Amino acid sequence: MSQFIQLSDYDASIHRDILDALTRSDDTVVEICEDRAIAEMRCYLAKRYDCDSIFSASGEDRHQLVLMMALDIAVYHIFCIHNPQKLSPIRKDRYERAVEWLKAVARENISIEGAPLLPEDERISGASFRISSNPRRVSHM
Repeated sequence: MSQFIQLSDYDASIHRDILDALTRSDDTVVEICEDRAIAEMRCYLAKRYDCDSIFSASGEDRHQLVLMMALDIAVYHIFCIHNPQKLSPIRKDRYERAVEWLKAVARENISIEGAPLLPEDERISGASFRISSNPRRVSHM
């Protein structure tokens, strides 16, 4: 069970009566979806950031951007339990936005200001240098 996300945090993302209707007032379903969301986020963040420190924070010590992304992912998973065919487009968009943000963080295109980094010797690096190029252009004949 995660202490990172509190039940009151959902109030900014989803109305409590909708959350209760989706989970049938079963808080264990919410906790399972929270744990899955945090596990998904760890896959992207563990390369550079101290995930134990980030996700063990509580109250005002939590990083608000990370919390928002975790809530978006958790709410998406909660909505998928109910009826994935009638998933709200805004929920799907917010989930996709959160995953794109996580991918950009993992690629090191963006960083999370104020989030604790892993010590330099523990950071996972693919190579000592990076080769990249511009996106491929399509040329029509």
